[in-house]
Amino acid sequence: MVDEHYLELLSKDYPSIEDASFEIIKLSAILKLPKGTEYFFSDLHGEHEAFLYMLKSASGVIREKIDWIYGKNTVAEREELAKLIIDPESYIANKKQEEDFDEWCRVTIYKLIEVCKSAANKYTRSKVRKRLPEGFAYIIDELLHADDEANKEYYYSEIIHSLITEGMAEGFMIAISTAISKLCVDRLHIIGDIFDRGPHPDLIMDYLVNYDNVDFQWGNHDVFWMGAAIGNWVCLCNALRISISYNNFDMLEIGYGINLRPLAVFAKEIYKDDDCKYFKPHVYDENKYDPIDLELAAKMHKAIAILQFKIEGQISKLHPEFNLEPRVLLDKINFENNTVRYNGKDYPLRDTNFPTVDPKDPLKLTDEEKDLMERLAASFISSPKLQSHIRFLLSRGSLYSITNNNLLYHGCIPMTDDGEFVEVSLKGKTYKGKKYFDAVDKIIRKCYSETKHTPFGGSELYWLWSGGESPFFGKDIITTFQRYFIEDKETHKETTNPYYRHVNEKSMCLKILEEFGLDETAHIINGHVPVKKIKGESPIKGGGRLLVIDGGMAKSYQKSTGIAGYTLISNSRYLALAEHKPYTATGINEIPTVKQVESFPRRVTVEDTDFGKKLKGKIEELRALIDYYKKGI
Repeated sequence: MVDEHYLELLSKDYPSIEDASFEIIKLSAILKLPKGTEYFFSDLHGEHEAFLYMLKSASGVIREKIDWIYGKNTVAEREELAKLIIDPESYIANKKQEEDFDEWCRVTIYKLIEVCKSAANKYTRSKVRKRLPEGFAYIIDELLHADDEANKEYYYSEIIHSLITEGMAEGFMIAISTAISKLCVDRLHIIGDIFDRGPHPDLIMDYLVNYDNVDFQWGNHDVFWMGAAIGNWVCLCNALRISISYNNFDMLEIGYGINLRPLAVFAKEIYKDDDCKYFKPHVYDENKYDPIDLELAAKMHKAIAILQFKIEGQISKLHPEFNLEPRVLLDKINFENNTVRYNGKDYPLRDTNFPTVDPKDPLKLTDEEKDLMERLAASFISSPKLQSHIRFLLSRGSLYSITNNNLLYHGCIPMTDDGEFVEVSLKGKTYKGKKYFDAVDKIIRKCYSETKHTPFGGSELYWLWSGGESPFFGKDIITTFQRYFIEDKETHKETTNPYYRHVNEKSMCLKILEEFGLDETAHIINGHVPVKKIKGESPIKGGGRLLVIDGGMAKSYQKSTGIAGYTLISNSRYLALAEHKPYTATGINEIPTVKQVESFPRRVTVEDTDFGKKLKGKIEELRALIDYYKKGI
């Protein structure tokens, strides 16, 4: 039964039987169109160039379309067209130096129109128009749909001639190339970890903020950046520690406007005679605007790490329910013997210089450290771009999502050795499985929206980053201190949750799907743990019910994975994994290896999707409205 008040509101948009009937006809036709292509990415880790290349190239789909349309052309010609579509600004800038630029524009515009037609053929004209850049939307729409053969050649020629003579060809080619990339990706899902390791998560977010159909399932790295944005001291220490350790100063100071001068001055003074050899940054990318001397960077790295360890210890005492005590080790140091006690054993420290640590009260911050933390917190809190990006993550994101018969989440559902969902106590109540996920989702939102800017406000976000029962972390402990200060690699071990063993079994994947109200035809789309293809690992688990799409987009992972990331592609005909080679900034990149995971028994239409269910509901509401009109109501 449709609510009468709702029908009254609906009647304002459809004031007659004819208006409502025409809308039903339109929606019924849309239901029979092929489902748009969904793309799933995970663990971007700041690798903006690689990610944008994958997205703009539709993970090789644009190359395939070009090969299909222009298969008779040479490989070089097809590659040149692909380069143009993927990076039109740079490509056109180089072409402008050639003498026959106008002729090249004329020929190329014809080619771009044909590729755009291929990308748009599964959508309604109204949907295509919404994807077109505003300035050229009318012209592109006309060129896509000018099908009268008698007038087509003259009509095309005149529009293209006018674009060239009026100096608009360059802007038009950029606009239609952008439209092609967007039309190839109907919906984009990012399954966690936009931040850390790679050089520019800020540029990824800048791009996605303007993307019209994207959603996020948060990752552990995203969560503590939320904490850093509200000024939580341990979260922002962790954000700075990881960013500095990967030499990402452009992102911090230029991208987000975080003032690192106070930290640099403090570290340079405190560690002036310390080479901080175990804190030298990993340099995978050079800073373009804010290069920092690596010796100073190492000192800054050590300074912020010691601050993190101190504040972790304080939070452990404030929140014993977080069970952080096993990783608080500053207060387990024997400063006379230069050893640290861990798991009941004393280990020699490989770095023994702790000028800011008071052996009588190791977790206490000095006055200078307190002042430094207040300055750093103010810088995070007052960063307009960071706050904008985090709000966008929250508004378009969630801990998990159920979409088109797929269950999406980043980390894991904590499980026991015997395959039961772990019961977790949160704020006096016990949760497990889906109810645990729902409770954590609410906590994350409340931490950002309700927490006052205090040193320990929103510390739940830090526990979620690396707590033993966190659905984001999936390990028993994080061994950050041990990796810096203890040589023995036995102390570096982090044991994964039994979840990662259980999901190799189809029965366990079906148990998870059932917990979230899905049947045996559904899939779990998972990120977080890089698939080591080089060691023979497969991204396909549980008899095809679970797909791990973290293939190591971050450069720091690629030696251990042997590849450079996955894209999961779900179109109207099949589900497929695209396996990417390491990205190179020069030239066209290799087409990824695409492996079909599952072919659908028939072509999937809009009617079969979540959006189709909404359209069918709208049709029923319109029919109810028509019925009221016929009754004279």
